[in-house]
Amino acid sequence: MNKKKLIIYSVFFIGLVAVFMFVISRVTDMFQRSTLTERSTVLPFQFTNQDGKPVTNKDVEGKVYVVNYFFTTCKGICPRMNNNLKEVYEQFKNRPDFMILSHTCDPDNDSVPKMKRYADSMQVNTQKWEFLTGRKDSLYKMARYSYGIDDPKNTVNDIKDDFIHTQFVALVDKNGIVRGQVYDTLKKDEIEKLKHDIEQLLNEPTPGTALR
Repeated sequence: MNKKKLIIYSVFFIGLVAVFMFVISRVTDMFQRSTLTERSTVLPFQFTNQDGKPVTNKDVEGKVYVVNYFFTTCKGICPRMNNNLKEVYEQFKNRPDFMILSHTCDPDNDSVPKMKRYADSMQVNTQKWEFLTGRKDSLYKMARYSYGIDDPKNTVNDIKDDFIHTQFVALVDKNGIVRGQVYDTLKKDEIEKLKHDIEQLLNEPTPGTALR
């Protein structure tokens, strides 16, 4: 075999390998996405964080984030939930495309200064874990119709009488789709499942980027 033919065969072989790897990466990505159920799409929102700054759905585009609801004076499930979520935070806090959004379910009492004090008590980087307040009806609409962590049937006619108190959290992918399951943060195995699913979503391609 002369040198010219060897070069041609080598280029052809390299091309086949490149095509094969591209197809495998596509199939792998499709398989990964199929293993985490798409539950709902996050509606547009705007709330206020612990620093008094607006936070919207645009701020979390291209990020994987965990969503929960709590209130600052809760002595029951909320401290346990947020302490367990801190374990999740510690594992992923250095990943640039990961966040946690904690919403108050008691905005009448959880003012921005109270949310700030609570955030400080958690000793976390609030660029990675934000604590949000806002209109009660908007907060509850997101919990029930975007994130699915509370049954819409629980809605009452008078928003003043409505109250969400749950240890369940939602997981949102880089495309603003709620994925996986509703995770019970009071159960160790579900915290581990949440961490596993976060890792899977973080490994999915960021919207608008091509596979290389």
